[in-house]
Amino acid sequence: MFDMKLKVNGEDITTGAETVEGLIDEFNLKPGGVAVEVNLTVISKSEYGAFRLSEGDEVEIVNFVGGG
Repeated sequence: MFDMKLKVNGEDITTGAETVEGLIDEFNLKPGGVAVEVNLTVISKSEYGAFRLSEGDEVEIVNFVGGG
């Protein structure tokens, strides 16, 4: 495992996550409650575990919040 630099929701971070799923876990989010875009491409939930992140990727994670 190695650390890489990503931009997540506009902020520079260093992470050991290698996949979208790993990044979601690192942020303690539930995969079913988020939408993820990597370098302007929406990643389907079924690909979270297989989609490999690369140094310098720009990631947007949108967390759905219910209310009422």
